[in-house]
Amino acid sequence: MLHFVNGRITDEHMEMNPMADHLFRHEAGRMVSILTRIFGTENLETAEDVVQETLIQAMQTWKLTGPPENPAAWLFRVAKNKAIDVIRRQRHSISFDFSDHEKILLNSEYTLAVAMETIWQEESIEDDLLGMMFACCHPGLSGENQIALVLKTLCGFSTAEIAQAFLTSEDTVSKRLYRAKEFFRVEKIRPEIPADAELQSRLGPVLDSIYLLFNEGYRSTHNENAIRSDLMGEALLLSQLLADNPHTRDPRVFALMALMCFHASRSGSRLDSEGALILLPDQNRGLYDANLIGRGNAFMDQAASGDTMSAYHLEAAIAYEHCTAESYAATDWPRILSYYEWLCRIAPNPMADLNRIIVAMQVHGPEAALRELDALPDRNKLETHALFHALSGEIHARLGDRERGREGFEAAIRLTQSDAERKVLREKLGRLDLP
Repeated sequence: MLHFVNGRITDEHMEMNPMADHLFRHEAGRMVSILTRIFGTENLETAEDVVQETLIQAMQTWKLTGPPENPAAWLFRVAKNKAIDVIRRQRHSISFDFSDHEKILLNSEYTLAVAMETIWQEESIEDDLLGMMFACCHPGLSGENQIALVLKTLCGFSTAEIAQAFLTSEDTVSKRLYRAKEFFRVEKIRPEIPADAELQSRLGPVLDSIYLLFNEGYRSTHNENAIRSDLMGEALLLSQLLADNPHTRDPRVFALMALMCFHASRSGSRLDSEGALILLPDQNRGLYDANLIGRGNAFMDQAASGDTMSAYHLEAAIAYEHCTAESYAATDWPRILSYYEWLCRIAPNPMADLNRIIVAMQVHGPEAALRELDALPDRNKLETHALFHALSGEIHARLGDRERGREGFEAAIRLTQSDAERKVLREKLGRLDLP
């Protein structure tokens, strides 16, 4: 149920049942995208206000009458009528730019309603959502501002939820959103799919934002829940839009979809009955989702078209090996190591280096892994990451050096932001003290 303060939905008190939550999140993003195309990105807040008022009316009405047969159509009709009212009331107080040929009929009272009907056609809605996705991930915005805007406008997340997801204050999130909206106001960015010449460079930040969203759901570092299925689901939905649209059916999109499907297939085996993380060696592989693995395989077939070999291709290939191996011991570690070596060449990244060493320990043993860890460049930067110290602790523990192992695990516990990871590390620390 929604709670209201002064007639408005409040971020900190948004409590919906799962079905209403999913519906409202999904349709809110679509409505914001359409309304932003109408009002312009410079008037994004006006679009958000219309959507919020629509959702309030829905909750108030449906509480009395029950949900309609087609809730999405009901929401769209109400939002469309409210948009017409906004144009009529605020035509002179808000600078709406209706000079575009698609919107020019919105200037006249005689053609306003008909023009609005044309804009709200179902076949154009997905393009509007994709256009808004590219606007949110405009290169003029920082990565932090991009993901905050994606979560707020496209995924229907409240300011409080975004702050909770990324362990920051609501004030910080509000400032990020303000800066993004100010950029829109000044630059008047068009929410549209870029032309072919620009699409290749613009697609990268969009995919990065989607994968960041998925990763926070898959391995939540800033939430009491170790897995956030809502974030994973939103990332899959956004990526599916890209995979379905003829303009964005890029091999990188298919590779990212495959990667997320393979990772998501293991979700049912990653937590015990109390919500604690189960590490890969101890997971029940009978719980892996065969349907998601099949979907991932189909996307990998599509990703193989063309000459593109991206980091997403290699990460997907690694994830495939993990979710299809009959057991942890039967995993093809040499093949995975070769993929990581390839990944580190085409997309150098400190985290990829650490993961490569984890796999190298499986193939060549802890002594070889320690040599590689000690030889890593930029150790000062890496030592700020929990994974570096957790790996150091694991290597020394396997070598029988309890003191160095304890130092590594204790440092990782101090640095990680995940309660679930702290619990796993404390268990490793406790095993060092066993005879």
